[in-house]
Amino acid sequence: MQFGLESLGEWSEAVNSEIDAESIKAYAAATNDPIGVHLSGEQAPPVYAVVPVWGVMSTAMMGVVPADALMTVVHGEQDMRFHRQVTADMTLRSIASPIGVHVKPNGTTVVVRVDSRDVFDDSLVVEQYVTTFYRGITGGEGAGLTAPDHRLSDETMAAEPVATFEQTIDTDQTFRYADASGDRMPIHLDVDFATKVGLPGIIVHGLCTMAFTSWAAIESVAAGDPSRLRRLAVRFSKPVLPGQTIVSTFWSAGEVEGASVFGFETRTSDGDLVIKDGLVEVAN
Repeated sequence: MQFGLESLGEWSEAVNSEIDAESIKAYAAATNDPIGVHLSGEQAPPVYAVVPVWGVMSTAMMGVVPADALMTVVHGEQDMRFHRQVTADMTLRSIASPIGVHVKPNGTTVVVRVDSRDVFDDSLVVEQYVTTFYRGITGGEGAGLTAPDHRLSDETMAAEPVATFEQTIDTDQTFRYADASGDRMPIHLDVDFATKVGLPGIIVHGLCTMAFTSWAAIESVAAGDPSRLRRLAVRFSKPVLPGQTIVSTFWSAGEVEGASVFGFETRTSDGDLVIKDGLVEVAN
């Protein structure tokens, strides 16, 4: 099945989104975020930045993905770079572009880049790379760019961890996250649908799990200060189920451009790897 390579590199029309304190507070509450400036609605949790770009990101993705492949999609990776914090009363102007299609033996990946700027001064606020994977869709040709690398080295993971952080997913987490994020895919809400497609039951949104790891990182390696977060990147390995406990382990991975770099992975309390090749950059 051939993906639409002719659309690679084409940027979407800009979409403006007004950020309000109530939506920030709702997202923080839906992800159990304990950080004061998030709960007050003053400053958005890091992964909230996907909420205002969901439409423009999806449009860019569907510009290259054949309709018959859409139901095979899983979220592969998410890489977020924070040039400024998203704050209440900010208006973001976002554009998106599919930048790469890559055929693998077991499926095809599509990489979309999304840029969000402050309408007031046109400064770049958040830059995102979204990688989706289409299971079993092979045979076509690929082209374009890959997402920036964030793989953890064996040397990093062999060192002594600098922190571990344990969190528990609530049994109603997927319903609260769906309301706050707008992502109402039935695999997160409908048990019958989830089991029919081969899942053990409803699963936690990957971005909800990522949001949990964002505040785990802020608390563990950024001294509780979200304004220091410069980058957060993950590869989704296995779904989390409501009610499970997850444990994130952080390792020091050097420095880059005035920021400390940490690698991490997240496992359930049963040892299942749910996030791999996690990367955090924290301003010094």
